Amino acid sequence: MFIENSWMLLLKVIIEFLLSCALLTIGADRFIVASASIARHLNWSALIIGMLLVGFGTSSPEMVIAAVASYKGSSGIALGNAIGSSTTNIGLIVGLSALISPINIKSLLLKREFPILICISLLVGALMWNGELSRLDGVFLLAALVFYTLWMLRILTRGSVSVDALSDEYTAEMPVKMPLLKSWLWWCVGLILLLFSSEWLVNSATTIAQWLHVNDFIIGLTIVAVGTSLPELVITLISILRNEPDIAIGNVLGSNIFNLLAVMAMPAFISPGLLPPRLLSWDYPVMLGFTVIFWLFALIPYKKARINRVEGGILLFSFIVYLATLIMRA
Repeated sequence: MFIENSWMLLLKVIIEFLLSCALLTIGADRFIVASASIARHLNWSALIIGMLLVGFGTSSPEMVIAAVASYKGSSGIALGNAIGSSTTNIGLIVGLSALISPINIKSLLLKREFPILICISLLVGALMWNGELSRLDGVFLLAALVFYTLWMLRILTRGSVSVDALSDEYTAEMPVKMPLLKSWLWWCVGLILLLFSSEWLVNSATTIAQWLHVNDFIIGLTIVAVGTSLPELVITLISILRNEPDIAIGNVLGSNIFNLLAVMAMPAFISPGLLPPRLLSWDYPVMLGFTVIFWLFALIPYKKARINRVEGGILLFSFIVYLATLIMRA
């Protein structure tokens, strides 16, 4: 009877986790659409809205979860979510998308972002090199985010980028502008859903970790990372099916930059301390490796600027092998 009750409890927690992922996705969608509508009322260009709001907005679940998890003393979930989501975005989302349809990258703006993502990944590695994340590290991460955002705004306000291929795709896909009051109402609803579902997800993920006798860092790397990447997956697959590959790639690049700067800053500020030993020895190098391969597949040779089905298959297969390795080593 005790074993049966334990399995029923686990099933209940798994259902709660899946429901929290669904609410998280809905909340992120409402938050993004409302934010884009508010930005249009402020007369922002489609390119600025797309690059800064949509790209970063899809990472809002990771940031909220990182903050909630760190506050509740589960910084392992926050750290695992930041690194795991970045790996998932490349291995699962880009890999699966390229397998469905080869991704042609036309935007010169995105080609500039690849080396920036590499540099940010190396910066995060340098800050973690001493085996801990401090509040000072969090300051560096947020300062880098502010610098990147200001740099992007400077680039996006130049007239020369208005003809970028990405601008046309974002213009075609901008959501319908809602009345301002309705936009703010949906923004609040989206934010409330994000906060509520994030706490629910953290609680259920922590319970699953305890039931499986694994640390919360592994849970953050796996089921939490995949669950919080659902908004990116949906937007990327829709963009590929609509033949808007630059939006798909821009979404992943923006999301990963946000994960490494804003999401990693949450545990640094709220719950600074020692890092899990395996983070530096295994999971961070894997994430960095996926990032470098992503760049090589996308832009070398530079004139190609295309991720084909074979390369997508390699990314997806590598991600599956990585997940299998995580499960076996848990």
